[in-house]
Amino acid sequence: MAERRRVEIYSAGCGVCEETVALVRRLACDSCEVVVRDMADPEVTSSARQPGVRSLPAVVVNGRLAECCVGGPDEAALRAAGIGQPL
Repeated sequence: MAERRRVEIYSAGCGVCEETVALVRRLACDSCEVVVRDMADPEVTSSARQPGVRSLPAVVVNGRLAECCVGGPDEAALRAAGIGQPL
């Protein structure tokens, strides 16, 4: 059996997540196994930590967070935006 690329989409079911699911499914080829992971499931939420999912939607390819999805909320960036600072 031929090797397959596992593509996991971590989703909250929102409109932006659904657009990402549609995009990945449109781009996927016969070598891709696309799986949508529902973050409402506590087990999925727990497993999302392993590849570094910090914001949604997120795409993980063969266990690695896709470059487009790296990052997420960061305390230093939030503080730089003024959060936590009185006006």
